[in-house]
Amino acid sequence: MNDLTPFLDAFVATAGEGSFSAAARRLGLTPAAVSKNVARLEAGLGVRLFQRSTRSLSLTAEGEALCRQVRLPWTEIGDALAGLRQGAGKPAGTLKLSMAPSVGRLYILPLLDGFVTRYPDIVPDLYFENRQVDLVGEGFDAAVGGGLQLQDGMVARELARVRHVLAAAPAYLARYPAPDTPADLARHRGVLRRSNGSGRLAPWTLRNDQGAEVMADVRPVAMLDDPEAVAHAAARGLGIGLMPMAHALPLLDSGELVRVLPGWHGDTGTLSIYYSGRKLLPAKLRVFIDHVVESFRAGGLAARLFDA
Repeated sequence: MNDLTPFLDAFVATAGEGSFSAAARRLGLTPAAVSKNVARLEAGLGVRLFQRSTRSLSLTAEGEALCRQVRLPWTEIGDALAGLRQGAGKPAGTLKLSMAPSVGRLYILPLLDGFVTRYPDIVPDLYFENRQVDLVGEGFDAAVGGGLQLQDGMVARELARVRHVLAAAPAYLARYPAPDTPADLARHRGVLRRSNGSGRLAPWTLRNDQGAEVMADVRPVAMLDDPEAVAHAAARGLGIGLMPMAHALPLLDSGELVRVLPGWHGDTGTLSIYYSGRKLLPAKLRVFIDHVVESFRAGGLAARLFDA
């Protein structure tokens, strides 16, 4: 075992991915090769690192201890070496990204064609999921979304500020005349959002550009825990919804939704790209971040998400 590189690569990737097959995809090897490299590491160390069965793969106590000790430094060493290699040539490699499903579909996927054309040696590997990921522990290069909790060593680069806006379907407004003031909302049907964390209904606190703030009342007609679902429920004529512009914008552009009380808005959140600040930024990730940030600004998307 003079060269531990392939064995530790296989171990760290398998521990992060949870299977030999997923680790093989990440490393560009076959599952058999990854399994063999892990077995050789176990033989050299004289301990079993994984418990194997026909259906599952899990770390042993010894495997967990080794993973805690080597995962971060080994990842940083790999990134540093890759950065040196890529500095002399084209950015290359698999780019593992986590993103909120709707944000990924609506705003990141449309940017990939230009990105892979410009950087053909980079292969984006996208995971669409509504959860907080452990960037280093799960082997992600970056995550895209809003409201992620900044963990130790994590950096957030802002893509856009995102306002919450009121909107409804034209058919709904044909039946119920649009409100002229926030107080008029009390006569309307509201599609409300429930917090994922607390389960409580999010209040409609509205503000205008003059600094006024009011708490609006509305009659609940439905309660949902997903902001994209709020937008689509409103587009189907269920009632007025208060939703992030990121989810409203495609439906506003298509005419399925129209703004209600356009001079008023709810909270303003941030859409960001998150990555670890503990390690040297690999060239493949650096060019991806630059591409996404520039695309949001040059195309006017950042401004539209703040207020269309």
